[in-house]
Amino acid sequence: MKLKMNYLKIILASLCLLCLLEMPYSFYEFFRIIALASFGFLAYKERDNGAWPLFWIISALIVQPFHKFYITRPLWTIIDFVWAITLLYPLFTNYKKT
Repeated sequence: MKLKMNYLKIILASLCLLCLLEMPYSFYEFFRIIALASFGFLAYKERDNGAWPLFWIISALIVQPFHKFYITRPLWTIIDFVWAITLLYPLFTNYKKT
């Protein structure tokens, strides 16, 4: 199951990084739906892991597609970059040399 979680984090981080590029509006709508589901799933899976569930729930609320918050493009860029780093960093720090 941990391997599947890693794949989810890599895919979500890739989508976050794609959001840094100029994409059609429909991509951002697609991202909001995928990110909402993924952040909700991460909050559930990491419910016993300190403050992470709260971070993922807040992330899900930010991207939820039902009531959009007005956030400027530069701020979205920072948020997407922070999400990508937050998702990818643990994958590289938990890597064990064999």
